[in-house]
Amino acid sequence: MSSVAQPSEPRRNDAGPDQNQRVASVEFFVVQFLTGLASAASLFLVASGLSIIFGVTRIVNFAHGAFYMLGAYVAYTLTDRFEGFFGFWGGIVVAALVVAAVGALLEIVLLRRIYRAPELFQLLATFGVTLMVQDLVVMIWGPEDLVGPRAPGLRGAVDILGLAVPTYDLFLIVLGPLVLGGLWILFHRTRWGVLVRAATQDRDMVAALGVNQTWLFTSVFALGIFLAGLGGALQIPRNAVTHLMDLSIIVEVFVVVVIGGLGSVLGAFIAAVLVSELNAFGILIFPKISIVLVFLVMACVLIVRPWGLLGRAEGPARQPAGLSIRPWRPMSQNQRLIMLAVVVAAGFAPFVTGDYALTVLAEIAVFALFAASLHFLMTVGGLASFGHAAYFGLGAYGAAFATTMFGMPMIGSLLLGPLLGVAGAILFGWFCVRLSGVYFAMLTLAFAQIAWSIAFQWVEVTGGDNGILGVWPASWASSPATFYWLALAVSVIGIVALRVLVFSPFGYALRATRDSALRSEAIGIDRSRVQWAAFVIAGTFAGIAGALFAFLKGSVFPDNLAIPMSVDGLVMVLLGGIETVSGAVVGAIVYKALAIWLVSQTDLSKLVLGAIIVLLVVAFPKGIVGFAEDLLARRRTRADDGGSAARTAPAKATAPTSGSGAAPIAAPKMEAAR
Repeated sequence: MSSVAQPSEPRRNDAGPDQNQRVASVEFFVVQFLTGLASAASLFLVASGLSIIFGVTRIVNFAHGAFYMLGAYVAYTLTDRFEGFFGFWGGIVVAALVVAAVGALLEIVLLRRIYRAPELFQLLATFGVTLMVQDLVVMIWGPEDLVGPRAPGLRGAVDILGLAVPTYDLFLIVLGPLVLGGLWILFHRTRWGVLVRAATQDRDMVAALGVNQTWLFTSVFALGIFLAGLGGALQIPRNAVTHLMDLSIIVEVFVVVVIGGLGSVLGAFIAAVLVSELNAFGILIFPKISIVLVFLVMACVLIVRPWGLLGRAEGPARQPAGLSIRPWRPMSQNQRLIMLAVVVAAGFAPFVTGDYALTVLAEIAVFALFAASLHFLMTVGGLASFGHAAYFGLGAYGAAFATTMFGMPMIGSLLLGPLLGVAGAILFGWFCVRLSGVYFAMLTLAFAQIAWSIAFQWVEVTGGDNGILGVWPASWASSPATFYWLALAVSVIGIVALRVLVFSPFGYALRATRDSALRSEAIGIDRSRVQWAAFVIAGTFAGIAGALFAFLKGSVFPDNLAIPMSVDGLVMVLLGGIETVSGAVVGAIVYKALAIWLVSQTDLSKLVLGAIIVLLVVAFPKGIVGFAEDLLARRRTRADDGGSAARTAPAKATAPTSGSGAAPIAAPKMEAAR
């Protein structure tokens, strides 16, 4: 019996492993799919809040991730202090309510003042709030990761196809559709919901019907922040609470909202499932491009259907960036002499400062060129890019490749390195200029994230997170003074070239496409081609700045392409003033000098910098240079009015009175002369 049974065992074992492997593979994919659905529920909570806020208020709330993080921290504190079933779940709900109250207060104090401002100013204000919250959570809860308690009643696991699935994940899977259904009932079966949907489609008509939009906007903002806080609070049983949660979630939230459609809650739900499943299976099927997949999908959706899966086409846009009632004029001879004197004075810096100060000044010069390139695209072209760091980073990587891979000298690397940024601008710009408004901005963000993902995951070429090291200047430029002079010269030449372009025939054509696309096309201007050329020009100068930055730091990392770098560029342009020609340079000098100085002076540099940004947005909505120009214009007007009054006073005194039947003559002549 045993002699017969012995041969049969190997045959069963030969067939068994393959069959078991197939079954195990199916089981694993099912569990992975459920894990993706659980992540989708959390992502949907946060994304739906952002979508609701944008749909009604048209605010691109960059601080949404900060409120998500704040909800997690508050929930950790409450659930740690109040134990038990009611302590945990009550703490989750109360944490979301507390965060919603903070959001409502922010809307009342800050955002109400800038609703009529361009979206970029609102983005800048919420970015300042994000910086403040990042330092506040570290100051209150410390820098260490915090591990929250397990959810009472949901601590076990359920056996599905022989594999354990956490009960809490199943709870989240059920919660997502329940929240979606609750929001549908709220928006379709209540008067408040009808008003919100009406405001989403036509805010002016809602105001004409006598609806108090002030409190409607406040309630919508509070609801959106409540959902973000709830999403963060529900994460504490699954993930550690960290002070980096905001940046990790905000990118995915933007992707979800854009794919689903701005203002569409159902679209956000579908997109959250799509993105979460791509994340869950992408790392298994396409491990080398798992991060790129999500942004590729986002880019494809924007190209094919710019308003998202379930969104609606964007209505009339607000006044584009750079459209000013005050016409731009080339510098006068005196102004040119003043600028020349400033540049010459900057050239004497090595004789009065130390090496560290020269390194800081060189960095400021590099970022002045980077900001000027973005300013050219935003202000002259009216194209607000959220991903301009892509070309800065590509230029840096191009210089690093030329130096480390091909052994080129520094001058050759500075000349050829930016070509990688030019190539990226040519490719990405061809798709981007076919869109406008917030969809253009989001597509630039998607392409920038694709470039960042490639740099992060293509370890064999880019070094991944370790970057490329050893990108040092040549011996003749190794001293801080010499490199500073080089950076200053290149930046000044680039900024002057951009300014010349503003007042060239190409610049006038570009401004025409910005002010009125229909009129510009009617007179024969090819809008897409002109804007594409402007995109490439801006990317070229950003790439030059990136190449300089690579030699300044001696290394290149994926962070040079990341969102924070793009946001830094936006902050510089907006601080200087988008309705001015030279605002970007002033904004770069102020922002970088302030940021570097604060880091050296305090551990709460983000808190102080964020507060300053918010203050500047509220107090100087036209930027530093715009405020200065308005101030000078008002003084000139007062001086002209005073001089005119002084000149006309004697004439009025000698003119015949109305009782004599003769009309005054001298005063009208003087007015006409003025």
